[in-house]
Amino acid sequence: MTQYTDKIRLVSRNPKKVNTSDELMGGDLLDASFVDKAVEGSDIVYLTAGLQYKADIWAVQWPILIKNVIDACIKHNAKLVFFDNVYALGYVKGNITEQCPIKLSSKKGEVRAQVVNMILNAHLEQKLDYIIARAADFYGPNVPLSVMDATVVQNIKNEKKAQWFCDSSKIHSFTHVDDAAKGTAILGNTPTAFNQVWNLPTSSEKLNMNHFVEMLSNKADKKNKGVTNLGAGMLTIIGLFVPVLKEFKEMLYQYDNDYFFDSSKFNNTFNYTPKSYSEGVKEIVASF
Repeated sequence: MTQYTDKIRLVSRNPKKVNTSDELMGGDLLDASFVDKAVEGSDIVYLTAGLQYKADIWAVQWPILIKNVIDACIKHNAKLVFFDNVYALGYVKGNITEQCPIKLSSKKGEVRAQVVNMILNAHLEQKLDYIIARAADFYGPNVPLSVMDATVVQNIKNEKKAQWFCDSSKIHSFTHVDDAAKGTAILGNTPTAFNQVWNLPTSSEKLNMNHFVEMLSNKADKKNKGVTNLGAGMLTIIGLFVPVLKEFKEMLYQYDNDYFFDSSKFNNTFNYTPKSYSEGVKEIVASF
């Protein structure tokens, strides 16, 4: 981001500097007055916040958070870049592109659709300039909150059998965290990119989790012990002990079908080449 500006304000409950010149502001995004102060003076607001992974919490807190940010952006004439996922699209047959319509397949998807529509309505009714930047599942070095890290990377690192969901032979795209960050910054600093939906840069390779596990095991010089596929029944049992996996069960439609995330719009527009999975896996192994 410093290649675009040295005036960066990081806002969260407990913000930490990334660059020495960063301004830190700690507070609660559910507090409208705090959000107003946090946005004041900003030209571009990047909303990358996350909430506890529970559908009932999302249903209450996401609309409040989004309204606070929209109101502050409109008041202070700031543009909004919303870092989104693909939950609002539901099950997609074929490539996941920017043209895919909203189609609800989960409670969390309903919430994401609601907040996206709040942004779109604010654009139409209040002239909010926005970008919706979508990413696939994350991967990369030192990404402890990613699904792949929790079920695959750490298991292979500790010489255990990898775990995946439903069917490890299905194609599944992953967005490298570096590409997600760079892509979001590029979009936010490109005036012509606003008032559009963008898929963030993601490798066009069509790999499945069996391929990932083989690649990761080989590069880590670990024995490939294969993959245990976890279905809905198994997640119900495990969810008794790991609540987040109970919440994850409604998202299994992303794993028992091919899930190919197409970022050709971004790649072609900005002449950008996302990291290959081989590069990404090499970085993960280097972080062991």
